[in-house]
Amino acid sequence: MSGGLLVAGTTSDAGKSVVTAGICRWLARQGVRVAPFKAQNMSLNSFVTREGAEIGRAQAMQAQACRIEPSALMNPVLLKPGGERSSQVVLLGRPVGEMSARGYHGGRQAALLGTVLECLAELRADHDAVICEGAGSPAEINLRRTDIVNMGIARGAGFPVLVVGDIDRGGVFASFFGTVALLSPEDQALVAGFLVNKFRGDVSLLEPGLDMLRGLTGRRTYGVLPFRHGLGIDEEDGMSLAAPGAGREPETAPPHGEDVLRVAVCALPLMSNFTDLDALAAEPGVVVRFTDRPEEVADADLVVVPGTRGTVRALDWLRRRGLADALARRHRDGRPVFGICGGYQLLGEEIEDDVESRRGRVEGLGLLPVRVRFAREKTLARPVGTALGEPVEGYEIHHGVAEVLGAETFVRDDRGNALDGCRSGATLGTHWHGALESDGFRRAFLREVAAAAGRRFVPAPATSFAALREERLDRLGDLIERHADTDALWRLVESGTPQGLPFIPPGAPA
Repeated sequence: MSGGLLVAGTTSDAGKSVVTAGICRWLARQGVRVAPFKAQNMSLNSFVTREGAEIGRAQAMQAQACRIEPSALMNPVLLKPGGERSSQVVLLGRPVGEMSARGYHGGRQAALLGTVLECLAELRADHDAVICEGAGSPAEINLRRTDIVNMGIARGAGFPVLVVGDIDRGGVFASFFGTVALLSPEDQALVAGFLVNKFRGDVSLLEPGLDMLRGLTGRRTYGVLPFRHGLGIDEEDGMSLAAPGAGREPETAPPHGEDVLRVAVCALPLMSNFTDLDALAAEPGVVVRFTDRPEEVADADLVVVPGTRGTVRALDWLRRRGLADALARRHRDGRPVFGICGGYQLLGEEIEDDVESRRGRVEGLGLLPVRVRFAREKTLARPVGTALGEPVEGYEIHHGVAEVLGAETFVRDDRGNALDGCRSGATLGTHWHGALESDGFRRAFLREVAAAAGRRFVPAPATSFAALREERLDRLGDLIERHADTDALWRLVESGTPQGLPFIPPGAPA
């Protein structure tokens, strides 16, 4: 078996995905055959492997950091929330049903420990190292009995644990100490130490606190990563979109032409795969904002209606917010609207849903001549085709089956046969996630948007989204290489947790 490491966090969004990807890229650059792993992921941002398996988008990104193809082994359990109390359970890349949180944690989760450990063992057999990502916090004492993603996986594999804390939020020392002190003696024995994330300022001012933390816990800090804007990696959830109107990219490069293009993204409930917008945000002069305000929808040069895990619920939300009327006015005025997956479905005339919302027949927004029927079997695919005269590829994750009623099909194969999507004037829709990552198609689409909006915007001819993503992954690798003790990290991966680490009371409650 190979070595490994579990990257845990003091909280959700502490930076576990970033740190895991950074360690993976650093190791890959050293010639190490490394793979990522997350036993259980709760996310509405997902991806389809070449074998047709659905996994978390963050694990696909981490596989790219490792320079390998993603597989279902890297994320054997994916939970896709469908409301506050239930999720679709995706096991080894395939949906196996809806389950309440109580039902899942009440027995199903613990029964999956053997499955996830088998997947981890298979990865370890084929790689020199496996870098695991935890979920939430390992000190969630109400869930420890059935845990299969934090200390449960560390115990099962015998992996050392590195705890990441976001110092930008404040309280990082208390979070580090409290995380360890709420673990059982057996779990504490696997916690090797800490890594500080998102630090701003002079590290020398932090060092006395790190020394005191080591004195209190007997555990060292393996690095202090500085705060960096615009890393732009594929994220697990929408915590970075906490406030409507918050842009995912804090900075926009100057436009190649005279004007910018303003893109408003409807911040739908249960929004899925908002990473589709990263390729737009990467274009110089394209300003992307997520919004729930009809006036911003009315004012934008392009409106994107993204994917959602609750298409009918999103329809109700759009109507309550006044966004449905704003979209209809845009359509009548010939101003660009682009729907992706669930966003495409709700732009149609009618939805028959006995699967997701179980509302039966529901009237859509009527912007596209499309009828949608929800099938119980989920479509998972990696299609390729042509749109706007350019090659395009993407991935499909949807229950809805669209019937286009005598209108122009948006995506075709190389023989001109209809593949997917629909177009009516300046309103377009497709089921294909990731289509905007195809550089030629994205530039052709933006030229059409600029013409319809009357903007002197010109897409930058040399923008390569694939190259930009590689550059961002290298920046993550650089953060680890320059600001972490990589020799000590490698010893953890190769040799495991240092022996003789002290127990910190009180430990987990009995």
